[in-house]
Amino acid sequence: MAEVRSNLKYAATHEWIEVKDGVATVGITDYAQEALGDVVFVEPPELGQQFAVGDEIAVIESVKAASDIYSPVTGTVITVNEALESDPELVNSAPFDAGWIFKLQMSDPATPENLLSVEQYAELCEAEEH
Repeated sequence: MAEVRSNLKYAATHEWIEVKDGVATVGITDYAQEALGDVVFVEPPELGQQFAVGDEIAVIESVKAASDIYSPVTGTVITVNEALESDPELVNSAPFDAGWIFKLQMSDPATPENLLSVEQYAELCEAEEH
């Protein structure tokens, strides 16, 4: 079973989000990185871009395929994980830690309540495995 963390919220599209002081740190889940395989490239969003919930915000490429990453909240990109440029496999080795992808200044601090809890996300992953 892929790791899920109770302090995070999850999108059905397999992004995780951690919110602190109105800033959302976003990455892909352990389940998603396992499904992708070895990550070879991450194309983060540009600083200052604004995105709404569900917008395509970044691209991640693995040896298997390229996949879109979707914005789990509405906001403006304020930081991207520059370490992924030279070390994209951080998404595989530490998807919840060093492998985060971008940070958004959220437009609406209540948005994360619309996301999945750890229990709901675990159920989604289990359903997808069967």
